[in-house]
Amino acid sequence: QVQLVESGGGLVQAGGSLRLSCTAAGRTLSTYAVGWFRQLPGKEREFLAAINWTGSYTSYADSVKGRFTVSRDNAKNTVYLQMNMLKPEDTAGYYCAAGTVHTSRSEAYRYWGQGTQVTVSS
Repeated sequence: QVQLVESGGGLVQAGGSLRLSCTAAGRTLSTYAVGWFRQLPGKEREFLAAINWTGSYTSYADSVKGRFTVSRDNAKNTVYLQMNMLKPEDTAGYYCAAGTVHTSRSEAYRYWGQGTQVTVSS
């Protein structure tokens, strides 16, 4: 069982930056691909970015490409999502997920964190 914990969310002004972290308890995260998603209440979960287990391959949704960067430090058992040039429409709950396949499909990820809230004020 992999327990994921997100941190780093908060309130930021439009144009600002936040860095989210995703850590794992119980098992190493270094052998899993990790995806980042966000969701608003009543809305479908939206793929943002994913990184393979070595960190050599990343992918992004068009909505965040050029603004968000996913990276990982396997020595620290942590995956990051650097978010720059934040917009009010980025406001949502942000979730990390771990799985065996690098993909944008949420159903392919087996383990999920509880999420961290990001609020961007205008």
